[in-house]
Formats: sequence, C-alpha cells, structure tokens
Amino acid sequence: MTTIGRVWSWGTAVAVAAGIVIQLAVTANGAGGFFPDNPERVLNVFAYFTIQSNLLLGLTALLLALRPDRPQSTVFRTLRLNGVLCIAVTGIVYHAVLAGLDDPAGWAWVANFLLHTAAPLLGVLGWLAFGPRGATDWRIVRWSIVFPLLWLGFTLVRGAFVGFYPYPFVNVTEHGYGQVLLNCLLVAVLFLALAAGATVLDRRIRTTVER
Repeated sequence: MTTIGRVWSWGTAVAVAAGIVIQLAVTANGAGGFFPDNPERVLNVFAYFTIQSNLLLGLTALLLALRPDRPQSTVFRTLRLNGVLCIAVTGIVYHAVLAGLDDPAGWAWVANFLLHTAAPLLGVLGWLAFGPRGATDWRIVRWSIVFPLLWLGFTLVRGAFVGFYPYPFVNVTEHGYGQVLLNCLLVAVLFLALAAGATVLDRRIRTTVER
C-alpha cells in the first residue's frame, strides 16, 4: 500500500471513530428512543447494522494503516471485504430508503453524515484506489455472507424477546415474518451482487495495474 493509501486508511479509521463516538454521546444525552434509560440506550446503538458495518470498516482500515504489509489471512480478507461491502450497503440502503424517515440536527446530523455518507464514500473509494488488491476470491465471497446472516439472526431473535427492531424493513411486529424475510432476501441479493462485482472488479484492476 502506498503512503497515500495509508493516510487514506488513517482518515477512514478516524472518521468512523468520530462518527461512533458522537453517536454514542448524542444517544446518551437524548430523550427519545425505544429504551428510556442508560446504559440500555447507549448499548442499543451497537444493534444497528450501520454501526456494525462502520466498526468492520474502521477496524480493517486501522489494521491497514498500522501494518499495510500485514499477511492477508482468510479472516482479515473476509473482514476487509465485509467492511467495504457492508458500508456500501449501509450507504445505499440509507440514502435510497431511510434518509427521508428522520431529520437530524446539530451533533446528530454530524454523526449521521459521518456514519451514513462519509464512511461509505471513504470505504468504497479507498478500496477502489488502494486495495489491497488480490484480497478477495469466490471463497472469501462465500465467507462474507456469514456476518450479515449472523446480524439478521441476532436482530430477529432479540427483537422477538425485547420488541425492538432497528430498521422498518426488519420490523416483524409491523410487517410479519414473511415480508421481513423477503426484504432481507432482497438485501442479501444486493450484498452478494456487490461481493461478486467486487471480486471481478478487483481482478480487473489488478490485471490493469500489472500490465
């Protein structure tokens, strides 16, 4: 990874960390929400796919910034692809479906911008420009679907017990399991399409660079 790529990774990690910290502070000092009291209010922030995808992106970006020449194990390669794809899905779904459902202001707007707009752009553009290349293949694509499925399973099981669902399209109470599973299937198809596209694109970029 080049020096510019390393700086980009540091910037991505910092943006993610700032977004999450600000969001936690806003939530801790807020008055609304499903959980009326802390620490439940703050801990519930981590139930959101947005936060999980930002954590994956931020962690892998930080690891690349610290050690850009680190050996690319299966775990790291899977987490890296998950970070890029999950943050891409976060940005796409938010701006296509969820953006009109809230109108944040002040620090809440800053956190929202960092987590839903800045991080997706930094993550996707950083991967396109700096890689690392050759870190994904069809085996990694198969492994990459594990995290979204685990998040979905956790969300549905937890929701059945506490009654909280982080997004309207997974709200079983409102839509029922049939519609929710269909919604999740559509998101899964989007995720797999992005994973396949990323793998093909990675090979083409690497071939072009090596010429």
